[in-house]
Amino acid sequence: MIRRRSAAQRYGWIALLVLGYAILAHYTNSHAGAKPLGAVLAIAPPLALALGLAWRSAYRLVSLTLAALVAALIFSHWQILEANYPLVYLLEEVGLYALLSLTFARSLVHGRVAVCTYWADLVQGPLPAVVVRYTRKTSAAWALFFALIAAVSLALYQWSPLRVWSAFSNFVTLPLVVLMFIGEYAVRRRALPPAHRTGLWASVRAYLDSSRHRTIIRQ
Repeated sequence: MIRRRSAAQRYGWIALLVLGYAILAHYTNSHAGAKPLGAVLAIAPPLALALGLAWRSAYRLVSLTLAALVAALIFSHWQILEANYPLVYLLEEVGLYALLSLTFARSLVHGRVAVCTYWADLVQGPLPAVVVRYTRKTSAAWALFFALIAAVSLALYQWSPLRVWSAFSNFVTLPLVVLMFIGEYAVRRRALPPAHRTGLWASVRAYLDSSRHRTIIRQ
């Protein structure tokens, strides 16, 4: 019970952080005077990710040095960043959803295991043929879904007012992902037998547990 409460609090703080970031990002895209804040918010996620990867790298000193050089390059061109920070937002979002789409799509290539099939197999493998077919179709659906999100975002950025694109990017995309998950789960309840209706969160937990196990073995 204590562990569940701690996890709920952690996810709650993460949700508040994501919402706060979305509100601030939309504010900077809607107010011309918020360029400095917009530039900071736009560059903060990739810079934090780069520093985190550098810190965890086996070549930490070299990686941190490269990260510092990149940071110095960014700050030396700060005025350009301030003038174009919405484009940075766009590249981050489209890059993320395009990468997700590509990940799901590549797993459908002949000889590979589809992403959803892999997750399902972690929880309830070995899988019968009907579940393998369903999870491959589900992987294809997620690949198409993420590709459409990226395409719509690009179209709105190009042909609509910036605040309209920003509203879609910050307040619509994540709810669409949730709705996609709910819709897929509803289809799953109809298409699969009760023994194979495991939720996505159980699959993700199984994948994370397996990743930790592989890390321990390597060490």
